[in-house]
Amino acid sequence: MGERKVGLVTTIAIAVGVLIGVSIALLAFDPRTTGADALRTGGLAAGSVVALYALWLNDRRRRVEEKRQEVERERHELESRRADLDRDRVADERFARAVELLGHEADQVRVGALHALAGLARSNPDYTQTVLDVLCSYLRRPFAHPRYDAKVPTADGKQSPWAPEARDDAERMLQVRLTAQRLIADLLPPAADSHAPAHDLDLTNATLEYFDLTDRKVGTLVLRYGKLFSDNNFSRCEYHGDVWFTGTTVGASRLYGRFRCDDVVFHRRAWFPGVEFNGRSSFRRTRFRGQTRFADSHFADSVSMERAEFHGEADFRAVRFESAVDLSGAAFHGEAQHAGIITSPDRDVTLPAGWAS
Repeated sequence: MGERKVGLVTTIAIAVGVLIGVSIALLAFDPRTTGADALRTGGLAAGSVVALYALWLNDRRRRVEEKRQEVERERHELESRRADLDRDRVADERFARAVELLGHEADQVRVGALHALAGLARSNPDYTQTVLDVLCSYLRRPFAHPRYDAKVPTADGKQSPWAPEARDDAERMLQVRLTAQRLIADLLPPAADSHAPAHDLDLTNATLEYFDLTDRKVGTLVLRYGKLFSDNNFSRCEYHGDVWFTGTTVGASRLYGRFRCDDVVFHRRAWFPGVEFNGRSSFRRTRFRGQTRFADSHFADSVSMERAEFHGEADFRAVRFESAVDLSGAAFHGEAQHAGIITSPDRDVTLPAGWAS
């Protein structure tokens, strides 16, 4: 404030000096100039000095304001980064705690941990793939249930009947696993959402029951050597990565297994070699845009691939159909290999023209 006062006093002094100097100079050197004209010209010169000072003052004020705004912006950025770090720290702590609780003895605690992980993924999308990896890892753990087999494997590799306590434990574990399956489906974006990321699922060796991914968008799906029980539905999905079902068993032992894969789009490889389909299966109107392989697969019950489209190479060599098979309207735009197909003579069999059975 003192510096501003000094500047103002100095400017006024200079303006007064310019006023007097210009007026005297005009009167002394220009006889035609009257006193009023000299005073008016001197006033204009003095006013110019004051105007220059005002412009300088405004420019200085502007630079000070810009600097203040820059400092304020940097402060907000620092606060924002600190808040982000705090959120990341809290999220990491929530994630670590939830993963730790997945090993809890109480099934309700494990269910709560699964929901905590799903909630973390919903509030922080960067965690979605990590949470899906954890849920898939949980489902890859060895699991047995009396509905799947009348006997349970023991530590020495033998089989023994299910004790009542073991049945109860298996049922509680099944409820936790069904929760994990539902949460996986909930975390995947809708198939129609073209802007959403396509997340990957690794369910190698997983045991699943009533697994439902209908209308979901998936990246790569790995379900090699898995076991699917009851009704499993993959219909109307879009798979943007490779899909691997190699060696998977659908329905086995005492529990029926159905496999539904209607109106699906496989954008890349769709691999089903050596799959055991023990229940009804359907691939109606499904589009296979990449390489497709069903070689050495076994269909113990009816299968329909009505109006399916195969745009890449399709391998059906040594497929065994024990029940009805319907490939009516199926379109093969690439090479189709079908040597060694086995069908049942007393069942309804509809194969593409030229396919021997």
